[in-house]
Amino acid sequence: MPLPPAAPRKPLHTRRVTCQGYERADGLWDIEGHITDEKHYAFDNEWRGTIQPGQFLHEMWVRLTVDDTLTVRAVEVATDNAPFAHCPAILPNFQRLVGLRIAAGWTSAVKQRLGRTEGCTHLVELLGPVATTAFQTLAPVLSARRRGGAGGPPPVLNTCHVMASDGPVVKRWYPEHYTGPREEGN
Repeated sequence: MPLPPAAPRKPLHTRRVTCQGYERADGLWDIEGHITDEKHYAFDNEWRGTIQPGQFLHEMWVRLTVDDTLTVRAVEVATDNAPFAHCPAILPNFQRLVGLRIAAGWTSAVKQRLGRTEGCTHLVELLGPVATTAFQTLAPVLSARRRGGAGGPPPVLNTCHVMASDGPVVKRWYPEHYTGPREEGN
């Protein structure tokens, strides 16, 4: 259900975040994120001149190449539009993500490497949805591969309340990993 109708208003700012996951022919995975910020009015920028509605104040990209364990093997970043000429100077620091695994503690590890003056706020924020997209891209494929092979717990187990090992969804979909109460005779 959508949100209820809003009070009368006018748009001022739009941020868009788009993420896509790809399976590569070489067995690795590319996860790409794109972020844009747009004002709905013209304003002056010292470096770029007047930025008109429809022009992006920020337009940035990140591509993480990961393996089956969600370990970052390569990073590519780009800044197409930014409010300051020297914004792109920080992009080489994003190579610090190589070797990092997308898992519990990802956000903290990213901020340790790229927080505050060591990174770009917008690209660091984009890495959260990119990580989620990586999980959403790989989990179903790897889970299907495991079902055809040795097995193991599904990657979604205990990642949210719906996938709790003692909950009804796991009981139905992954009964071998269900930890809740058993019915009499089972």
